[in-house]
Amino acid sequence: MQTYLPLLEKEIIDLSSAPWTMHEFFAGSGLVAYGLKGMFTPVWANDISPQKASVYEANFESEHFSLKDIKSVRGTDLPYAHLSWASFPCQDLSLAGTICGIEACRSGLVWEWLRVLDEMPLKPRILLVENVSGLLSADKGNNYKKLHSALTGRGFVCGAIILDASHFVPQSRPRVFIIAVERGYCIPKQLVGSGPCWLHNKAAIDLGKSLPDWIWWHTDVLPKRLSRIEDIIDTDIPFDKDDVLRLIPMRHREILEKHETIYATGYRRTRQGQQQLELRFDGIAGCLRTPEGGSSKQFLVVKKEGEIHARLLSVRETARLMGAPDSFRLPGSTNDGYKAMGDAVALPVARFLGEKFLVRIAEAVYDERG
Repeated sequence: MQTYLPLLEKEIIDLSSAPWTMHEFFAGSGLVAYGLKGMFTPVWANDISPQKASVYEANFESEHFSLKDIKSVRGTDLPYAHLSWASFPCQDLSLAGTICGIEACRSGLVWEWLRVLDEMPLKPRILLVENVSGLLSADKGNNYKKLHSALTGRGFVCGAIILDASHFVPQSRPRVFIIAVERGYCIPKQLVGSGPCWLHNKAAIDLGKSLPDWIWWHTDVLPKRLSRIEDIIDTDIPFDKDDVLRLIPMRHREILEKHETIYATGYRRTRQGQQQLELRFDGIAGCLRTPEGGSSKQFLVVKKEGEIHARLLSVRETARLMGAPDSFRLPGSTNDGYKAMGDAVALPVARFLGEKFLVRIAEAVYDERG
């Protein structure tokens, strides 16, 4: 098992050396910028959360970071960039939320991003929009259809893919990524399929078959991930939440009894008026959440040498589940760290998208660095 050592010296991550530039809307803690390191340099980034801004500033040169409400951002004030990345709020589209839709006050901020794009005198030719998988499936796909229409109406062709962080790290975290390219530019043919592939779930397939200007994005299948939850945990953190073991349902207790050693993760849920600690035993963590409710923090349950114990996943462990190295700084409270990671895009996912799609598209549409 890998041993993790504490970081003793502050090191600022250099994001400046890259052939292409980007805007980061809803930038959060900067894992997208970190994942795209060496590919796209952020020339402007924005978020409204002071806690996330402090994480960004602790890790990167941050003169380009603007801490303000996107409603006060003006496109005419932004420097030119080749790529615009927008991970807009998911609360109104998440199956764990109220599913109020893409017109609601939080997820509806995507329209502010589009307004800023409209105000730019020279727009990026490449867009990347990220959100939860509910963007495609909720309300019979109508939320995505509205966004797709808004993008194609602005002169882009686009398609949505589903990519799960579990391909890279032991965390289940499926997310939608819409890659849009200005119409009229040549997209490398190896990136476009004639139909759906492993990147498309049923909701994406149904949408792709019915919408105009849809791109069937394609790339090779990823190799199987080898890491498991036990590979990222610290063994010296005390188990201090054994009281929650009484909430484990009988069907999960029976699974625990069958193993000599097992690592499981779980969330507290209410079923038929009763609180339960529901576990998963597949070697990966459930999707990280922000610490905004009583059931939002994830537990680690370990059975070893005949004993069963429980504790919360640590902030550092959640960072590892997002693909961040231990050198990545997480200032502030424990809840600040949970929020910074629970709201982020997994670093290796951003890197994958950059390497497999965004750089290749940039090389094609900006063939003369235009």
